Amino acid sequence: MQPIFGMIAPMTLVIVLVVVLIIFGPGKLPELGKAMGKGIKEFKSATDDLEDSVKGTKDSSEEKKEV
Repeated sequence: MQPIFGMIAPMTLVIVLVVVLIIFGPGKLPELGKAMGKGIKEFKSATDDLEDSVKGTKDSSEEKKEV
């Protein structure tokens, strides 16, 4: 089988999902998914903010060079 999602093979992904299901149970999976989604969203937002601030700093330094 070819790896998908980067370096994770499909069988590995299935095994991980089964282990997570056993550990947390079916009742906790929606909460866990929601928390993971929220965490990923916050991480992306933080990286976008950091990228914008770096670009803003770069733009400011370029404006100073022109003056």
